[in-house]
Amino acid sequence: MNRRKIAIMACVPALLITITACSGDNGGNREVIREPGKTITVIDNESKKPAAGPAITVGGIKRYEKVEIFGWLDEDTVIVSKENESLAKMKLEELADSYPRSLYRVNLKTGELVPLKEQENVFLGGASLSPDKKHLIYQEYTLGDPAYYVMNLETLKSFGLAGEPIGGAMSARWADDGNIIGASFAGGAYTATTNGDIAALDELNEGALIIVAKLGSSVYYNSNADEALKVLNLDTKETKDMGLGSVSSVIPSPDGNQLLVKQYEGSRVKLVLCDLDGGNAKTIAEGAELGGISWSADQRLIAYSMQAEVSGATVKGLYVHDLLSDEATRIAADVENAVSSSWSLSGNELSYTVWNGNSYDSSVVEIHTSLQP
Repeated sequence: MNRRKIAIMACVPALLITITACSGDNGGNREVIREPGKTITVIDNESKKPAAGPAITVGGIKRYEKVEIFGWLDEDTVIVSKENESLAKMKLEELADSYPRSLYRVNLKTGELVPLKEQENVFLGGASLSPDKKHLIYQEYTLGDPAYYVMNLETLKSFGLAGEPIGGAMSARWADDGNIIGASFAGGAYTATTNGDIAALDELNEGALIIVAKLGSSVYYNSNADEALKVLNLDTKETKDMGLGSVSSVIPSPDGNQLLVKQYEGSRVKLVLCDLDGGNAKTIAEGAELGGISWSADQRLIAYSMQAEVSGATVKGLYVHDLLSDEATRIAADVENAVSSSWSLSGNELSYTVWNGNSYDSSVVEIHTSLQP
């Protein structure tokens, strides 16, 4: 069964970014919830001498209503999508109460809001920064499937991932600074460059694909017909099953030497850390829902939202797993299935975005890590 879903969302009008709350947690008492195979540490507000070993503490949380944060250009600046009340409302009857969504660059310290792309009668979002922060993949959508575009952040000029020979892009993700890969409506996979060159990937040119990701000469993929993750070696033309069962997403480490894989087993979903060939697989988290998965740049920390049953109770939150201590810390409670998260370049701040049923809301959490004596 294909678990890839496109959500059509109506939004509530808002123009200015609003900081609605700021709270802090420094150290504090830790309630420890133990499950088979792992320990989850939950921070609360009571002070207590921290335990020995690696530690994660929360310095503060700032909330940004009706804003979707996609990634960090530098330590203070993020790319966001938000409703644009300077434009007329959407023309479609189903969306008539909504304003178009535009793309902006925002300085979180000063609040300066700089438009990147404004367009009548369309939602702009689903953005992803290139590793070198020079280009942006983004989506244009109203109802139905989104169209994908690539923007040069210096010139603000864009081109669409469409036309022959791919028909159009079903998905798009960065392979490296200047190259993009994804699934095409014509079937199989395609590649594109930031110069606008688009080509079908001849080695993978049939079938409706879900995941398409590229690391070096390896292409990871699965399809509607078979959700098992496979890897194609473009040098040898050999294909291998990764042995990870049903997979819905793949998140490579920043150095490209490991993978995080979101894996389904019946009604359960796992976050699995493994080598590039699927070896040394280790479960990082397991629950009824998992989302908002991201690596810190130094690869020490992994963020994710999770809903799980613990001792008969439903526990929801945003977690950070520390690979040094092999422990997870819940840094925000009652977070349901974050749609995305991203780390600042230093790893000192983590942004995450949730859909509340009416609009996207984002938060930025200050993260402190240390090795306790």
